[in-house]
Amino acid sequence: MGKDKAIHLSFWERQTYFEDVDLLIIGAGMVGLNAALAVRSLKPRWKILVIDRGEFLPYGASTRNAGFACFGSISELLDDLRTSGEDEVFALVQRRWEGLKKLRALLSDEVLEYEGLGGYEVFTGNDQDLFEACAGHLEDFNKKMEPITGIRQTYAVVSEKKNEFGFRGVEQLILNRGEGQLHTGKMMQALLACTRERAVEVLNGIEVKGWHSGQGSVLLETSNGFSFRAQKVLVTTNAFARQLLPELNVVPGRAQVLITAPVKNLKIRGSFHYDKGYYYFRNVGDRVLFGGGRNLDFEGEKTWEFGLTDRIQTRLEELLREIILPDEAYTIEQRWSGIMGLGDRKSAIIRKAEDRIYCAVRMGGMGVAIGSLVGEDAARMLVED
Repeated sequence: MGKDKAIHLSFWERQTYFEDVDLLIIGAGMVGLNAALAVRSLKPRWKILVIDRGEFLPYGASTRNAGFACFGSISELLDDLRTSGEDEVFALVQRRWEGLKKLRALLSDEVLEYEGLGGYEVFTGNDQDLFEACAGHLEDFNKKMEPITGIRQTYAVVSEKKNEFGFRGVEQLILNRGEGQLHTGKMMQALLACTRERAVEVLNGIEVKGWHSGQGSVLLETSNGFSFRAQKVLVTTNAFARQLLPELNVVPGRAQVLITAPVKNLKIRGSFHYDKGYYYFRNVGDRVLFGGGRNLDFEGEKTWEFGLTDRIQTRLEELLREIILPDEAYTIEQRWSGIMGLGDRKSAIIRKAEDRIYCAVRMGGMGVAIGSLVGEDAARMLVED
């Protein structure tokens, strides 16, 4: 008899973890865990199981992002206004702002290692037209932002700070006073602790390959070789959602990142966006985290595969050396990638997909900002249906 690689659950395992499941959440990232917490509040007696195909950490962007607590640079808002109405654009900004407040209230700034150092948009001499367009909207955008953030002047031109940060070739800076940064790993660690404290089981290394609805429940087939039933299923796999629900308008977007070893007397403090947000960097203590470059190869970066490419990594190194740390000695200590869920619109998809199957996906690169609210919205939807 050949070796059987399927997992054969024991009676105890099946009865403890996989029987009488009221809600199965596929995806143990920010949205999935926030949804589990919200459902637990609404349905205290439900058996809630969260699974993820990652062997030990969520398989996606929640533990692989840059830790930006951001909600809208001026150039991004200008781009959005070209394709969407003003009310829609600023409603999305408000949603991001409220989501960040909810996340910070749930886990605390201390646990998140949240720092409200501000977010800066960086303009070189080649970006003068873009800077002038952004500066021309500054007064109007501040009026629209004040009711959202409570900050009288959310945006301000602070180009005098360019020398303070030690940049080369940077001509202008626009500050967003309401933005900050946090520790992604500690955020996810705290969310996992919260879910388990509230009797929500989270299991890794389980991949769902398909399902069949019927007999008042959903039969789920796993690549691990066993099946089980749940009353309702919520898909929160973001960029990977189309692997289970092919009809969804969600496109993967890989984001490549590097981080330096500690830099002596590092001048950079805060989070920064460059080239319409296609590049982004921040300090992590005395290190510089730098990511982006997807615009160098849009089609190639529409992938579900984690990995690094020479083209993008070389460009990141060039910008780091020439603009961000031009006069500093440093070494690059680590590189990685994460997969964002994108689409033709920036709003998340929160809806019923099939009988007893629901989804909450497409964070648009703003999972930190909106993950809490999207999880709550999904919870209300499936509980009320």
